[in-house]
Order: sequence, then C-alpha cells, then structure tokens
Amino acid sequence: MEITKRFAIASRALAKLHEAVTKEQLSEMERDGLIQRFAFCFEIMWKCGRDYLRDAEGLDVASPKAVIRALRDVKVFSDEETVLALKMVDARNLTAHTYDEELAIKLAEQIPEYEQFMQLWYRRMTE
Repeated sequence: MEITKRFAIASRALAKLHEAVTKEQLSEMERDGLIQRFAFCFEIMWKCGRDYLRDAEGLDVASPKAVIRALRDVKVFSDEETVLALKMVDARNLTAHTYDEELAIKLAEQIPEYEQFMQLWYRRMTE
C-alpha cells in the first residue's frame, strides 16, 4: 500500500477512535468496539511507522516492537514514549481476550492514553 494512502487511513481511524474515547458512558458492546478500534489503529500506526522509517530514514524494519525501537533511535519517540508504545503492543495482543470482562475493562481504561499518544505519533510522522 502506498504511504499516502496508509496515512490517510490512519487519520480516519484515529478520528473514529477519538470519537469513541470521548464518549461519556460506554455500554459493554461499545466498550468492545472501542477495544477493536484501538487494535485497528495500532495496526495501522505501526505500519505507518514502518513506512516512515523506510521512506524518511532508509530503514527496513519488519515487526511492531522493532519499528517502535527504531522510532526511538531516530528521535521520533523519547525513551518514556517508547515504553508506552511497547505497552501498546502488549495491549493490542490482549484484544483477542475481550471475553475476559476484567481484562476488557482494564484495557478500555488505558485506551484514552494510548489514543492521545497515537495522535502525537501521527503528527510527528506527518509534519
């Protein structure tokens, strides 16, 4: 997929995630939708990061964690942001377990912070 198309998809996905994050009260179904929006956004963001690293930095990186570490190396992320982004990888991996009510609630509580960070991540790669 060409980089401009991927970034356009990311922009729309982040807008939809923001819409879900800013909703006051979420039903169980809406919470599950929020979790899925997060998973989708994370997927597109790490792939945008991979494209950015390839096109802007000449780096070929293939996995989400490697992309995050490389983004730290090229100063897109601080060390603290890298830790948060790596936690997002683990959170994304847990999205398949939303049948676990306690886990789903905890994950949904973390998503607003993740959404803010993904917005920042997007801006840094597109400015």
